Amino acid sequence: MKKMKGEEPQLFSSIKIFNNPQRHLHNLMVCFIFFGLGLVIGIASSFYINDLPFIFNLKLLQEKEYLVNIKSPSPILSSSKRSQPLSPPSILTNTQQSPPSPPLLPPPIDTPKTTQQSNRVQGPKNPIEQNLVLEQKSVEREGLKEFLKPPNAMHDMNDEELLWRASMVPTISNYPFEQTPKVAFMFLSRGDLQLAPLWERFFAGHEGLYSIYVHTQPFYNGNAPPNSVFHNRRIPSKAVEWGKFSMIEAERRLLGNALLDINNTRFVLLSEACIPLYNFTTIYKYLMDSKTIFVESYDDPSNVGRGRYDQRMMPQVTIDQWRKGSQWIEVDRQVAVDIISDTKYYNLFKLYCTPDCYSDEHYIPTMVTLKFWKKNANRTLTWVDWSKGGPHPMRFGRYEINVDMLKSLRNGGECLYNGKPSNICHLFARKFTYLSLNRLLMFSKKAFQY
Repeated sequence: MKKMKGEEPQLFSSIKIFNNPQRHLHNLMVCFIFFGLGLVIGIASSFYINDLPFIFNLKLLQEKEYLVNIKSPSPILSSSKRSQPLSPPSILTNTQQSPPSPPLLPPPIDTPKTTQQSNRVQGPKNPIEQNLVLEQKSVEREGLKEFLKPPNAMHDMNDEELLWRASMVPTISNYPFEQTPKVAFMFLSRGDLQLAPLWERFFAGHEGLYSIYVHTQPFYNGNAPPNSVFHNRRIPSKAVEWGKFSMIEAERRLLGNALLDINNTRFVLLSEACIPLYNFTTIYKYLMDSKTIFVESYDDPSNVGRGRYDQRMMPQVTIDQWRKGSQWIEVDRQVAVDIISDTKYYNLFKLYCTPDCYSDEHYIPTMVTLKFWKKNANRTLTWVDWSKGGPHPMRFGRYEINVDMLKSLRNGGECLYNGKPSNICHLFARKFTYLSLNRLLMFSKKAFQY
């Protein structure tokens, strides 16, 4: 075979390719680039193919002109007008009325079943969560109960601290707990309550409806037996002298301690020589249903009335406003708070009502007349016998006590109770000595029904 001019053998052409590696590398890179482009196109096509059913369904919805608009439904334009732009919604004038928009959800049907289901949904479904909620409510109730729990009768507060704390009044009238109104029985005594067995019979079976507070002389260290209602009911006391201003301080001290119990609603001041003339149920209902307080207050023109007035009390208290009355009072919570919070008349009487003035007969009657005369029944609930005259009422011992005598103590005539005539005027009586106790216990069932 003849070799043509200018033509090289094939062997040498292959060798020439391998002798040019740069050109070979360039060809490989071009191949990889085309391969990568194909791979990207393939992946993109797969996503497009997956979306074909959604696009196809959407196209069908548009062709059938379905309404898919929640806020203001308007028909979708037909296929012949799809190329035209959507017109903006028309603006309504004040005279036009917009069509009511349909509710997103149908209103619930008010049936017992639905109510029960809604209650179950609102509460915790997990039993552990339910127990936690119950425990939390229990802790809150215990916290409120502990907060409202009055301190022990014997405490370490002085008079200033006591009256400050007792003068606090809640501004919200509705209590956040179930209240049981109680009567506070406040005894002003020298030492032992010698008629305690009679009072224990009176209180028996009525726990939770009364509170007891006893003020004694500070040197008294006795205490009632543990099974007595008077056990540990003595309050921090100071010396009291008959006829002096220390009587008023002792009364305010008793009221202050009684006010610490938020459940105490009515407050009765008694002496160690007092007895109840009716059973507990009658006295409790009488006090709780009363619309008035019971503070005796009258104008006495004699030397033991106006004769005790000091002109230095003017103008806060004039002689025409000067009153006299029994120190054995019964008041509600509002008046009790005002008595222990008073500084205007308290300081005035402390300065100018000297021992011969007997402030315990004038301070509270005068103050109540000036501030609460509209709600005062203007009489005392404690009966006494002043028939023999003198600075002290008659005392009753063993030989004066019988059933007829005790029943006669109730016959105090007629009086007004809540604006209507009533034959129950006195709930308590005094002065009864220790010698009368046995006969009182003997006849109390027949005479007083306790």
